[in-house]
Amino acid sequence: MSDVDGFDEFYRGSRGRLLGFVYSLTGNLTEAQDAVQEAYIRAWQRWSTVHRYDDPEAWTRVVATRIAVSRWRSLRSRARAYLRHGAVESVPGPNADSVAVVAALRQLPEEQRVAIALYYLVGLPVAEVARETAAPVGTVKARLHRGRAALAGLLTDVEGVPDA
Repeated sequence: MSDVDGFDEFYRGSRGRLLGFVYSLTGNLTEAQDAVQEAYIRAWQRWSTVHRYDDPEAWTRVVATRIAVSRWRSLRSRARAYLRHGAVESVPGPNADSVAVVAALRQLPEEQRVAIALYYLVGLPVAEVARETAAPVGTVKARLHRGRAALAGLLTDVEGVPDA
């Protein structure tokens, strides 16, 4: 039997018990599924060793338990920090102009949208945009030019945005 077949058999035979166990620990099905999935990933990565253990399921159960407890501790630490420092000040939502610009950007072809975002929002020079997008500098300049022209047409009806 190959490693893959052995692991598949182990997984099919133990997944229900392990999920039920971790769910009983966490009381949250999503958290239990995440912890069990991570435990099986680790078991698979070490399957050449784990499958030789007397009880591979016990090893996986211990790993899943540790993952679940670690996540619980992390959440508890965050809750304590929240209590200690108070709530994060609310962040105002985007203004109408920002929403309009994002909506217009979504209408552009991906290459133009990426070039505009890297150049105007991230602040990269044209040469850096070219390197990141694996495109020649001239192509990036053309994408920026076409993207600006398209945005000007899309944004002419937006209140507060001057006509181009």
